[in-house]
Amino acid sequence: MVVWASAWLRERLRKRAIRTLFCRHKAYRTPQGRSIRLLCEWLSPEQRTQFARHGYFDVVGGETGSLYRIYAAASMNVVLLDQRKKENRGLCFLPMGELPVGDVMLAQKLALENCEPEALAVARHFMPRAFSLRPPNFGG
Repeated sequence: MVVWASAWLRERLRKRAIRTLFCRHKAYRTPQGRSIRLLCEWLSPEQRTQFARHGYFDVVGGETGSLYRIYAAASMNVVLLDQRKKENRGLCFLPMGELPVGDVMLAQKLALENCEPEALAVARHFMPRAFSLRPPNFGG
């Protein structure tokens, strides 16, 4: 009886793992999935962990050293953090064109790290508490 239950459990776990791999592989074949995969390749290990757990990651500005948080969304998803990591001011800037969310987030990350003054010059400001930024579930 115990041997049968153990074999049954192993088979069930094997099927679940195969199903998970299939779902992830199929998702990565979409433009959204490929953009998230590319974004994750550009993130540091700390940023990748933060993104998987919370649906956002923090970026240090290249010029000022300010700390920004980029949420998983296509617009109104960048927030300037204060010294206590509290949301201070929202920033809305994004590349032109209809791009997948991961590509938008990668462009925002690179802009803040490499050309922060230019990104801030074109950004629209908003109060981050005016709405809720809820992280999506990426299955990680």
